[in-house]
Amino acid sequence: MAPLDHLDTQILTLLQQDASLPVRTLAERVHSSPATVQRRVAQLRESGVLLKQVALVDRRKVGRALTAFVSVELDKQNDALLRAFEQRMLAEDDVQACYEVSGEFDFLLIVNAPSMEHYHAFTRAVFSSNNNVRNFKSTFAMHCAKFETAVPLV
Repeated sequence: MAPLDHLDTQILTLLQQDASLPVRTLAERVHSSPATVQRRVAQLRESGVLLKQVALVDRRKVGRALTAFVSVELDKQNDALLRAFEQRMLAEDDVQACYEVSGEFDFLLIVNAPSMEHYHAFTRAVFSSNNNVRNFKSTFAMHCAKFETAVPLV
């Protein structure tokens, strides 16, 4: 895809604030025609810039107040084993994010759970039963002062 122009960044900024905005409203706010905006949004989706449109849910209000940042060290690392771990994390509903990282650990996960008991069962099922996980360390969120999903496009 060509680099994003001013219209693309305006559209993306508005969609990141409210993905439910109708095309006509988007067009009015960016001073363009609905057809142009609709075409641009389609191009942004096709190119992979727009990944998906979702609703953000307050995790605490739906019973998932426990957030853990989990550093995972694998016993062995090769392309197949790294991909296998990633695939396992993709299948886990409790895993909100899975990053391959540099440094002491191989992966950093963000895990949401309804309780410590649930999180403990998760670690047993996902880490202890996986004989390629050498070590994992959990850090628990005490308070969230900021959580953003929007990517700055300035």
